[in-house]
Amino acid sequence: TNSGTASGFASIAWQSSIVTASTLTAEAGKGYWINTTSNACTITLPASASVGDQIIFSDYLRTWGTNAVTINQNSLNFQGYTSPNPEYNTSGQSVRIVYSGATQGWIPTSDDDVTDEVPQVITLDFLVIAAGAGGGGGGDSGGGGGAGGYRASFNSETSGGGGSSETALEISEGTVYTITVGSGGAGGNGANDTGGDGGDSSISGSDITTITSTGGGGGGGYNVGGNDGGSGGGDGSDNASTGGSGTANQGYDGGTQAGGAASGSGGGGAGAVGGNDASTGGDGGNGVASTITGSSVTRAGGGGGGGFNNSGGTGGTGGGGRGGNDATDPGVAGTANTGGGGGGAGDQPAQSSPAGSAGGSGVVILRIITSDYSGTTTGSPTVSVSGSDTIMTFTGSGTYTG
Repeated sequence: TNSGTASGFASIAWQSSIVTASTLTAEAGKGYWINTTSNACTITLPASASVGDQIIFSDYLRTWGTNAVTINQNSLNFQGYTSPNPEYNTSGQSVRIVYSGATQGWIPTSDDDVTDEVPQVITLDFLVIAAGAGGGGGGDSGGGGGAGGYRASFNSETSGGGGSSETALEISEGTVYTITVGSGGAGGNGANDTGGDGGDSSISGSDITTITSTGGGGGGGYNVGGNDGGSGGGDGSDNASTGGSGTANQGYDGGTQAGGAASGSGGGGAGAVGGNDASTGGDGGNGVASTITGSSVTRAGGGGGGGFNNSGGTGGTGGGGRGGNDATDPGVAGTANTGGGGGGAGDQPAQSSPAGSAGGSGVVILRIITSDYSGTTTGSPTVSVSGSDTIMTFTGSGTYTG
């Protein structure tokens, strides 16, 4: 009881008029019945407030789930933030907010919903590279394996296949994001045997559209065309078929030899089409450079095509394996965790089953402002810091929790 001298009472005067309008300018010390049967309602809080000020809003007819109530903070903090505006959209809610001071501002002490009504947008840049494919088998010569698909968002750097930089992900606190890293495709095992396609790499979560990079296409075996993939596999020797096609905004096509050529074509890379050469194996297409880890690194080069009594094609920059020639000069596998394609097998008369080389595994790299980094991961990614950002490099599958 106030005898006339006490102060600082935090009483609430409930308003008898039911609010049905689409807007309300609220005052401290009052309680409001909000009826959103016909429309949503935006409530503007006071432009100034004192510590201990209280306001209550209550769902009059349990319709906030249909037409929500949005709080216009009017420049004061709400749970420590000025944006975005809180939204209450659960039918039957009753919300009491108390002003705590300038730092945290208005804080709900009871809201029948969640403890954080002002979730902040967290930006996550990515580089997602799928695994490279295996090179084709020889006898005459196999095509080089295609590089894994390449998708990038950091620093306006291009994606594979000449694609533009993608939009960074917007993730949520507490949500688990699954990272999948593809395994390299096996080399073709003998004449006419196409190399195995690389495995896909991806980032997925309940509140984002999954980012998937497609595994590289296998290099064609002797007398066989290359497979389609993130980047296409190179064409094998002695045929009139073609190299495999790359995936739009991820990688380029594999090379195609002229009909009757005895050497294999190079696999496509993230940055260039696979090459062809009538006398030597075609070179693998080059990869693409990224600075997401803080320094420029090129990845996703295509595998070189196998040679015929001559040298195999060179692997594309960024982990592509060199093509083979004969039994004493086998092809080279794509480099692990670059998405590089494997080299195609050369003409190997001393072997009954001349084999192509395996593709390199993929990699997923995430970059986030350090103040937003939760530190909660599985799969043991390598964690580093560059400037104000934290970088997670996943060389195997795992998770990150926002």
